[in-house]
Amino acid sequence: MGMLKEFRDFAVKGNVIDLAVGVIIGAAFGKIVDSAVKDLIMPIIGSFGSVDFKEFFVVLSKPASYSGPMTYDALTKAGVPLFAYGQFITILLNFVILAFIIFWMVKAVNRVKAAAAAEQAAAPTPPPAPAEDIVLLREIRDALKK
Repeated sequence: MGMLKEFRDFAVKGNVIDLAVGVIIGAAFGKIVDSAVKDLIMPIIGSFGSVDFKEFFVVLSKPASYSGPMTYDALTKAGVPLFAYGQFITILLNFVILAFIIFWMVKAVNRVKAAAAAEQAAAPTPPPAPAEDIVLLREIRDALKK
């Protein structure tokens, strides 16, 4: 039973739950960035020179029986080994964009935390409660005045 309790304590710690939420949100955010790069940014970049980065590849060994089109999709469906450096460029661009966005998000969160800490530091602190013996002496004083 000791190990189960220890595991439960570990699993319900705030840091583990925060990490799980971060991973889930990160996966969803990664899909958004993938779509932004694939559907928005790469077509704009490609329009300057009619370039589709997905079509940048080198055929490593073409099967003798293959007679289809020489496109990335057709070759990968046929199982032809490719050196797909265009895909790598796209994924690298995804990473750079994601890292840039996360950098700005962390920077904004740190700015908010710093402002909250400064606000808390500037707030006046209430005076400490009097010691118990002082309270008792005041009660005796007040009782004697009556």
